[in-house]
Amino acid sequence: MSTYTRIKGTKDIFGEEVKYWEYIENTAKKLFKIYGYKEIRTPLIEKTELFSRGIGQETDIVQKEMYTFDDKKGRSLTLRPEGTASVARAYIENSLITFGSPQKLFYMGPMFRYEKPQAGRYREFYQIGAEIFGTDHPLADAELITFVYDFFNKLKLSNFKVKINNIGTFESREKYKEVLKTYYQPLLPNLCEDCQRRFNTNIMRLLDCKIDVEAAKNAPSILDYLDEESREHFENLQKYLKAYNVPFQVDPKIVRGLDYYTKTAFEVEHSDLGEQAVVAGGGRYDDLVEQLGGPKTPGVGFAIGIERVIEALKKENVEVESESEIDVYIAFQGEKGEMAAVTLSKELRKKGINTFLNISKRNLSGQFKHANRLNAKYVVVIGEEEISRDIVTIKNMKSGEQTQIERNWVSEIIVEKLREE
Repeated sequence: MSTYTRIKGTKDIFGEEVKYWEYIENTAKKLFKIYGYKEIRTPLIEKTELFSRGIGQETDIVQKEMYTFDDKKGRSLTLRPEGTASVARAYIENSLITFGSPQKLFYMGPMFRYEKPQAGRYREFYQIGAEIFGTDHPLADAELITFVYDFFNKLKLSNFKVKINNIGTFESREKYKEVLKTYYQPLLPNLCEDCQRRFNTNIMRLLDCKIDVEAAKNAPSILDYLDEESREHFENLQKYLKAYNVPFQVDPKIVRGLDYYTKTAFEVEHSDLGEQAVVAGGGRYDDLVEQLGGPKTPGVGFAIGIERVIEALKKENVEVESESEIDVYIAFQGEKGEMAAVTLSKELRKKGINTFLNISKRNLSGQFKHANRLNAKYVVVIGEEEISRDIVTIKNMKSGEQTQIERNWVSEIIVEKLREE
């Protein structure tokens, strides 16, 4: 047993598990291209102030969950707990506004939060996210939500639902918070510890508490306190979602856990995941770029939790094929066979054929077992007989069929066989 073990809340991803990650990431990349998004990659570490200022000093993320440390010069740095603040910083710093508006950007990568590890929730977790900068049109919100809906459909998931809300502007929300305080004040002694703390720091989070659900049921709805601009935005969002044929539910309890949200807030829940039902979420943040020192720039975005999506795929028994990564396994015998195999491997790889050359001291039987374990489609054998006759033997590992062909035609015939599949 190794002395070294992985850190709690992290995991190694390998073997059959990788196929889920590839399935999700490849599906997302194809769809992002269809929707006109460009990729952006931001650093894993940022100045702590970026998150405390952008996300909100009183949020659970900043107060309890960030991995923050001082570097050798005493600067406070933080492993990114979410993607939007980093992308907004990159948008400002690199003057992406000069490339025209709106800018549609997507990212994939690890985030870090100190939370109690549970199924689908890790301390190092991966997200797929997207941001649109430079438009306050509700059509942008609708297209973003439609992307998420299309994405889950393309993954062949069905037990999910889209929930939307509007949490107003900062000004209208402050008025609503006073109404909430009046409602919750007499209930406070009987609420959970988190709700009692949040009452004075982030009272809207009481609405999505998983413990005090009954108290939240009768709470005043934010939709009754929206300003005219937010109300019109929400009505148009619903109109556009209907035009896109995206089924949705209006849920005034959706508030999200980040201070930068304005107007639109939405989540996607999967019914099979229990307490970790939210597989995606996002909303509008029209003041974030300006708060971080940039020009007044409206924005809207989302993030999808890859680990939770994998749990959903498994719960629904979605069949994710483990595609053969090896087209051809080259097996050989003897020194002449070895040199001929090296030459052939170079030839096949130049043609873009995924080729595994035996690089261990296995006998021929062992090489076939290894090829089978690697799920190779074909095995090309170069033994003593093949060398003497200037041929190779090709075995289809699925059907068991074997054919012998002239050495000069190997590449062309393998390309043809792969094309026919």
